[in-house]
Amino acid sequence: MFDSRLFHFIKKEFIQLRRDRRMVMTALIPPLIQLIAFGYVASTDIKHVSTAVIDRDRTAYSRNYVQGFRNSGYFNVDYYPANEKQLAGLIDNGKVKLGLSIPADFGKKIVRGESAPVQAVLDGSNSSAATIIQGYINQITFIDANTYLRGRLSRRGFSAADFALLDDNIRVWYNPELKSIYFMVPAIFAQILMLVSMILTTVSIVKEKEKGTMEMLVVTPLKPYELILGKLIPFSLVAFMDIILVFLAATFWFGIFPRGSVLLLFSLGAVFMLTGLGLGVFISTISRTQRQAMMTNVFIMAPSFILSGFIFPIANMPYPIQAITYFIPLRYFLVIVREIYLKGNGLKYLWPQVLPLLVIGVSLLTMSITRFRKKID
Repeated sequence: MFDSRLFHFIKKEFIQLRRDRRMVMTALIPPLIQLIAFGYVASTDIKHVSTAVIDRDRTAYSRNYVQGFRNSGYFNVDYYPANEKQLAGLIDNGKVKLGLSIPADFGKKIVRGESAPVQAVLDGSNSSAATIIQGYINQITFIDANTYLRGRLSRRGFSAADFALLDDNIRVWYNPELKSIYFMVPAIFAQILMLVSMILTTVSIVKEKEKGTMEMLVVTPLKPYELILGKLIPFSLVAFMDIILVFLAATFWFGIFPRGSVLLLFSLGAVFMLTGLGLGVFISTISRTQRQAMMTNVFIMAPSFILSGFIFPIANMPYPIQAITYFIPLRYFLVIVREIYLKGNGLKYLWPQVLPLLVIGVSLLTMSITRFRKKID
């Protein structure tokens, strides 16, 4: 085995990779930077929303209401405009995302037991953020109103429990603190694995074309399967080194450790890597230069990133688009890695995702290798 043509060809690939410092840096450093950067940036939590308040009431009731926004940790009350015109200017300039207008009779209506209206003006240019902020406002307002209601009932000799028709007992499983980082970091793990395996394979083969060494390899005694394996095996090992580094960074930097089997995670990662290798080989057969290859990589990765459920739920997409997502390998591995990390599920529950992922990976790699062999011939 250690004296075979394949072994020496793989050894040659590792020597070539070691001498190409830019390739080594590209293979090892960017995945860690992506994980750390995305882990902090790719979050659906919204905090420190710049807020402006018009308080025409200026009573303890209005001040307590505004204080509820400050204490929530979601809002920063930075501005106190004198009127709606100034408030509109702050929103137009992008200085504030939320404007609160409290009327002059706010406190009096609360004392009389009447409904006290408050106007909230939201910057809806980012609809997702505006929806989340709206939920925060409703929550703070409900807590404030519930406090006044309990006090009023207590003064009249009643208990709030006497009027509680529903008592919700909410328990959050798998992510009790509802931190989006626990949902996003495993997804970044999957995205990096696909990106590294695909790009390294593509660049390695296309570089041989550009330098003219591919023709030299074709006329060597190497058989087509040895040439293909010699290109795939080294970068498969490099991709595994990457996911080990990413796994360690997720564990020790973010403190996120999978609840399920680590061995199962890496085993299914190897299955998912087949799709990245297959795509890399396919792209190398249709690209003549590294620039063309990189552009094709971007063209493939962008739809995979958007349609895989990485950020946007697939269930919210139109039905024709949902049908397309069944052909995207990243869709299945995202579910797998999140289930292992958050729920600790095993193969018993993951096989509906593993089976199509395996079929797509094997089919894609087989078709790409067949096309590559035809190019060699």
